[in-house]
Amino acid sequence: MKNKGSFLLLLTAFIWGMAFVAQSAAMDSIGPWTFNCVRSIIGGLTLLVLMPFLHKLVPPVHSSKKELIKGGIACGLLLGISSMLQQVGIISTAVGKAGFLTALYVVFVPLFLALGGRHLQKRIWISVALATGGLYFLCMNGSFSLAKGDILLLLCACGFALHIITADHFTSHTDGIWLSCLQFFTAGLLCAGPMFLIEKPSLHDLYNAAVPILYAGILSSGAGYTMQIIGQKDTEPAIASLLMSLESVFACIGGFLLLHQVLTIREIFGCMLTFSAVILAQLPLDKKKETLPKTSASRNDS
Repeated sequence: MKNKGSFLLLLTAFIWGMAFVAQSAAMDSIGPWTFNCVRSIIGGLTLLVLMPFLHKLVPPVHSSKKELIKGGIACGLLLGISSMLQQVGIISTAVGKAGFLTALYVVFVPLFLALGGRHLQKRIWISVALATGGLYFLCMNGSFSLAKGDILLLLCACGFALHIITADHFTSHTDGIWLSCLQFFTAGLLCAGPMFLIEKPSLHDLYNAAVPILYAGILSSGAGYTMQIIGQKDTEPAIASLLMSLESVFACIGGFLLLHQVLTIREIFGCMLTFSAVILAQLPLDKKKETLPKTSASRNDS
């Protein structure tokens, strides 16, 4: 189960790594509230359609409707707020810098867990340091300074970290697929009001942004976040965040393979550091010396 969870989280990172292009391209035709509202609704509808098939692959977990609704709303609010912070931040921040700042949730997850009283192994902290360094070399090419967009992206990283931890809590006793479905509709409703009041999108605008919206809605949201929930089911949150930090690496590799963008020595070094961090976090434990904190039997997404 652990290997299955790790594979799903890696696949999630791959899908999200490719989504940065879709997020940026959509802004040519529609506003951030519209993009996140529509992509979230599409993600929720995708799960509703695929629910019978998904529950054949992952047997449904019988849980309290009250807890499921509470978890769906909590995760949805965090997802909606974090996604909006990211989308608005991307508008005024270089893509590479945006990727680095967003991926700093790999630092915030273990930090928040430690502040909450959870003991983490030393190697997790070493992995976090390696991943942070790797992400810096991978995404940052110029001097580092914080502007308004950068601050929004830092807040976004905090939000995604809280989303991972919150999902980790609720997936221990609720059905992950239903939880993911409810969170999308919650996030979509959160963005709907500002979308109609501020941006007032037309059908023509939505048509022009159809491809990035469908990618973000069906793959990045519907598939990606659901795989995150299922993958986190049996994965320690701090390790899950390290696996998902590979989205920046996959974005870089995708640019090389699909867009023929040449990787610099700096970027290759960043990839190596980040991969090393993930491998270190996944190494078998020496049970005589340390043990992982006990995780829930049914851990899910963010």
